[in-house]
Amino acid sequence: METFLIRALQLIMSLSLLVIIHEGGHFLFARLFKVRVEKFCLFFDPWFTLFKFKPKSSDTEYAVGWLPLGGYVKIAGMIDESMDLEQMKQPAKPWEFRSKPAGQRLLIMIGGVLFNFILALFIYSMILFAWGDSYMLPKDMKMGMQFSEVAKKVGFQDGDILLAADGQELLRFPKMHRQIVNAKEVKVLRNGKESIVHIPKNFMNQLMAAGTYLSDCRIPYVVDSVVPNSGFSKAGIQRGDSVIGINGVSTPAFNDYVEYIDKLKKTASQDSIKGVSRQVTLAYVRAGVKDTVAVQLDSLYKGGSYQYGPDHFFRMVEKKYGFFESFPAGINLGVQTLKGYVSDMKYVFSKEGANSLGGFGTIGSIFPAHWDWHRFWEMTAFLSIILAFMNILPIPALDGGHVLFLLYEIIARRKPSDKFMEYAQMGGMILLFGLLILANFNDIMRFFFK
Repeated sequence: METFLIRALQLIMSLSLLVIIHEGGHFLFARLFKVRVEKFCLFFDPWFTLFKFKPKSSDTEYAVGWLPLGGYVKIAGMIDESMDLEQMKQPAKPWEFRSKPAGQRLLIMIGGVLFNFILALFIYSMILFAWGDSYMLPKDMKMGMQFSEVAKKVGFQDGDILLAADGQELLRFPKMHRQIVNAKEVKVLRNGKESIVHIPKNFMNQLMAAGTYLSDCRIPYVVDSVVPNSGFSKAGIQRGDSVIGINGVSTPAFNDYVEYIDKLKKTASQDSIKGVSRQVTLAYVRAGVKDTVAVQLDSLYKGGSYQYGPDHFFRMVEKKYGFFESFPAGINLGVQTLKGYVSDMKYVFSKEGANSLGGFGTIGSIFPAHWDWHRFWEMTAFLSIILAFMNILPIPALDGGHVLFLLYEIIARRKPSDKFMEYAQMGGMILLFGLLILANFNDIMRFFFK
């Protein structure tokens, strides 16, 4: 429950910031061109609002809705989420959106996207300034990688050391997987010799269909800490012990141990009448001496220990940035993140991609289970990139739909009719709500059936 609350709080904080910045972009451009903004609402407020306030000298009411699916600014004289058709039947006022030149209206509509993208670049810059950049070189990982069954079918083998994709050296772990799935061939070091793995065009679709990963780093199972009163604690396992086997099966890597435990749990679930003992024999090394001990696992088949991560075993490449250095580096990081996200969008239009769509449960799960400001800001910047890109798509009801119709107006020198805009807005909203329902339905199915 605590994990859920921490993630939910991070999600709400992140979305609140992104919505305020996005709608603030529309608001500021509207006020710049003297267009009246009737309402600025954080989250949606059908039927009632949690809070609202209107300053005496302002035309704008500020509100907080109860449905955290986004937010809106109600701009006078345009067909938007409010579907205020009565206002559109009245003669146009000089302070209304529809009375302004097309160029000004265009800037008002792209203001939200522009502000979200600028926010992402600023956050990335400040992340690099505060924490710097760190990553590991795949070629330094002497135990190689652990691959999913899908990856093994195309030719990868556990222990392969990843070297290059389409002739380009793989330099950043873990941010190298997109480079691999989009490649035609990948060079690996296998048993001391270089080999080539040919990547099929639908490799990413295969991974999504199986709901699995590409690879993970193989690391030894060296105990960092032991949970008091756990199975490991009662068996006398100590910090620094290296687990090398379980029930007579060699597990040189932590990944091998996890695979064995997964098989043990699967066997137990398939043999519910007989049951499977959760007592296992652990082989370990302490100060160079091998030994075995019996360990009682808990109901989740956990022994009660935390292991050292990859950064304990492999060299980290670290780079620090000064304040002014961080801005060009942050801009480059934001642009590369956007390019990668746009590249991944092609998978959404496949069956596997549609099934992999996620709603608020999926978005919330990308935040850490404990409070981590570094990770929080990374995820907020990434979500800001996503929000900017998704909103500029030429779909009615999104900013991009309004931009599309404004570009038509500039080129054709005539506006689409109000009736057309009304139907387009309704159609776009139906499409968006349909996608929202599908994404959250996928979350529910994954929660109950996976």
